[in-house]
Amino acid sequence: MRIVFGADHAGFDLKERLVEHVRSRGHEAIDVGTHGPASVDYPTFGRRAARKVLDGEADRAVLVCGTGIGIGMSAGKLPGIRCAVVSEPYSASLARRHNDANALAIGSRVLGPGLAEMIVDEFLDAEFEGGRHARRVGMIEPPADAC
Repeated sequence: MRIVFGADHAGFDLKERLVEHVRSRGHEAIDVGTHGPASVDYPTFGRRAARKVLDGEADRAVLVCGTGIGIGMSAGKLPGIRCAVVSEPYSASLARRHNDANALAIGSRVLGPGLAEMIVDEFLDAEFEGGRHARRVGMIEPPADAC
């Protein structure tokens, strides 16, 4: 699987660890930055990673900022991105299985690295169940004439 990673300065160190973690599991990791601890704007990197998913260059996105909230909100603004902000593995699994989430956002200031790895593993290992969930996922995106 191709996983794109994006992070701001607060998420930089955890992103680096998670990139290596998914590579050790045999996945391809695409790193769109940031590439250092200098202060940057999280929307830039959330959107950059989300765009890779929408363009078909990545299967899923993993996003990291201080809480996961800002970068997740930024990515989720792009039509077609279903980003789940989670802080524990069960929600990461359900986000995939029930909501067909294609992006995961986590917070480096609220999670330890071991827990973050478990969350990413659940997100990558779970598959969308379809069925009754497919109808609901279809309702997430507003109709084109609703805006």
